[in-house]
Amino acid sequence: MRLPQPLFQAIFRERLNRFLGLAELDDNEIEVYIPNPGRLQELLIPGATIYIHEKPKPGRRTRFDLILVETGGVLVSIDSRMPNRLFEEALGQGALKGFEGFHLEAREFRFDGSRIDFLLEGPRPMLVEVKSCTLVEGGTALFPDAPTERGRRHLRHLTHRPRGFEASIVFIIQRGDAVEFRPNSRLDPGFTEALREAHKSGVEVYAYLCQVTLKSIQIVDEVPVEIPN
Repeated sequence: MRLPQPLFQAIFRERLNRFLGLAELDDNEIEVYIPNPGRLQELLIPGATIYIHEKPKPGRRTRFDLILVETGGVLVSIDSRMPNRLFEEALGQGALKGFEGFHLEAREFRFDGSRIDFLLEGPRPMLVEVKSCTLVEGGTALFPDAPTERGRRHLRHLTHRPRGFEASIVFIIQRGDAVEFRPNSRLDPGFTEALREAHKSGVEVYAYLCQVTLKSIQIVDEVPVEIPN
């Protein structure tokens, strides 16, 4: 998937709130939109190199979107909306290991008072929830980076899915330096327990690595998933 162009290199200075940051571009202080409500504490640190895209719009507070962060020489996509687009693109190309024979039936599928990202059709109907993962420690991708009641709720819905439906949860690692995925038990043991119970109920758990450049991002490989007992 192509990233918006052109991208300008800037320096991150401060996070003002969940969706607003302060950066330095060509010696000028600017505000940037952060399209991710997660903590991102290991990424959005003062002095970090970031890449931003100018997106002026009438009535909009900021002129720039924050697209990428560089950490230890690794480019990380921080847009939490991107994984759904990447999943849909790879599915449509037939390039998503584990989802052969499935096609998109509906987005934001509603059931049991909640919305699940995708309904797929294939050998059997399948519910799919997609999560954005940006935290990597020692080669291990971790989700979440903060406690998430919403994430636990989605897992409960998948666990108690309608009869005859399959279900999957997919973690899109928006960087290329992970070799495995684990739920972040230290930060959210409740999510780990919910994931464990969902998996026991038959929910498949997938994690995919991305190749990120200054011009594009794409899913390139599946990585092993380790769920603590």
